[in-house]
Amino acid sequence: MLQRATSRPQGHLHWRSGAAAGEVWRLRRDVMDAPVKETTAQKAERLKLERNPWAILPDIVRYARHGFDSIAPDDLNLRFRWWGLYTQGDGRGALGGAAPFFMARIRIPNGFLFAHQVRTIADLAERYARGVADVTVRQNVQLHWLRIEDVPDVLYTLWRAGLTTIGACGDVTRNLVGCPLAGVDREEICDASPILLQANRMLAGNPEFSNLPRKYKIGITGCRRWCSSPEINDIGLTGIAHPATGEIGFSARVGGGLSTHPHFGVRLPAFVRWSQALAVVRGITEIFRDSGVLREHRDRARLKYLFVGHGWTAETFLEELTRRIGFALDPDVPETPPPDVYRDHVGIHAQKQDGLCSAGFAILRGRMTVQDIRTVADLADRYGDGSVRLTTMQNVVILNIAAARTPALAQEAAGAGLRLEGSPFWRGTIACTGSEFCKLAVAETKGFARWLVEALEERVPDFDTNLKIHIAGCPNDCGQHWIADVGLQGAKAKVNGQMVDAYDVFLGGGLGAEPQFARRVSVRLAAADVPDTLARLLRIYLDGRRIGESFHAFCRRHTDAELKAHLQPARVGAEAPGAA
Repeated sequence: MLQRATSRPQGHLHWRSGAAAGEVWRLRRDVMDAPVKETTAQKAERLKLERNPWAILPDIVRYARHGFDSIAPDDLNLRFRWWGLYTQGDGRGALGGAAPFFMARIRIPNGFLFAHQVRTIADLAERYARGVADVTVRQNVQLHWLRIEDVPDVLYTLWRAGLTTIGACGDVTRNLVGCPLAGVDREEICDASPILLQANRMLAGNPEFSNLPRKYKIGITGCRRWCSSPEINDIGLTGIAHPATGEIGFSARVGGGLSTHPHFGVRLPAFVRWSQALAVVRGITEIFRDSGVLREHRDRARLKYLFVGHGWTAETFLEELTRRIGFALDPDVPETPPPDVYRDHVGIHAQKQDGLCSAGFAILRGRMTVQDIRTVADLADRYGDGSVRLTTMQNVVILNIAAARTPALAQEAAGAGLRLEGSPFWRGTIACTGSEFCKLAVAETKGFARWLVEALEERVPDFDTNLKIHIAGCPNDCGQHWIADVGLQGAKAKVNGQMVDAYDVFLGGGLGAEPQFARRVSVRLAAADVPDTLARLLRIYLDGRRIGESFHAFCRRHTDAELKAHLQPARVGAEAPGAA
């Protein structure tokens, strides 16, 4: 039981802090000692209060000496996450169990890397992760197949290279995402990366923020494309110039998120000055941290539920934020959200620095081999200044390439199998981890994504417009199917008496100027039926689109029944691929 100290309007509850920094709930000792069955949420909150998960490094080292079976269950199932560590699935997803291996997620703020750090990741992937690494939609890199005996060396090796896994998972601030071309984009409103990196230092590893109600995601960008997807972050700061003064500041959105209850971030009626941005980020984080109502149910613990379930509005949130930070923000100013196009930075583009270019490689489903990773590092060193950036579309960019050398770079990259361009299917497809490694996934995603892209390239070679195909292995939506033109959510279906991977189809999602979540059209396709069925839908679009009409606009002017009719599979029972 929790002892309430005070309450705020609209269902917001504050709870007394304990003696430890960042402790936001105080458990009454008489209740803690009583033999009462805990809910999942109560158990998680008790374990977080009993010991700061960031204090268990000595235990991790001890577990590495004594083996997997020595790991305390509470550390294995909860506290390890604060160190970017999840137990790996046995390959059967939600239908299977855990394997004695770990995924380690490397935290890379703003996606900023240097070539020597990239080589470190390649070395670790080769030594411990069976030769592959995955770029994620939050500009992280994930390594799989790690044994507990390997974990200390992985952590220490990353630290020596200036990298860390701290806070990449768990009920803390996750990796902060921003524009990978911050500081070099010719069209950017501002380079917001200094604010992002300062916010990262303020929050990551800070015991004041080691115990949040749930995961917490922040995007800060000064680019005009909003490539950090501020609409679906818990905090989304987007650069904006004040129309009256020209002063550069930020619009602020709060409460965005996907999963089973998608919610676009609510824009606060305020103009955040550059000098106020860190205080605003901290104030919003404190509101989230101290929201007792968000700690009562693990599945309703994200910041968005203040708006979805507790009656908060942009105005009441701003009122509470003002109380927190101790000063009033200026009124908001008009903004122009970008069109919903690729936010991937693929291809060769001139930088704001005269004579220099960036080169963005389209990495299908974010999966890279050791050789791919080392090639990127070598190209960054030999053609640029060693700067490497990761994108939220699971791609890789290198910077500061002399324009005269870009043809040679393109030729060498192509010879190594790295694409500076690609079909709409190759560029627009992203995929989560899927059942290959994830214990929550219902379907495989990575191998399926590659197979699907190759099949669509063969079936619809003349497709000529942007298309986002996002594949998520389960409703938690790490693959972001809600914001895709075509979203595929993992499921199961019975075909010829056998349970096979299948996907529920969502259509017409998008961000930017006309944000809309994709519509579930009540069609479930066996994996083997997806290529032919989508190819037929795309053909109907090409034949029936209006001048200049995008695919998601086409979907929006058709009813669910019309779209469903176009999605009936022509055949059933062929084999789909496994993970690769």
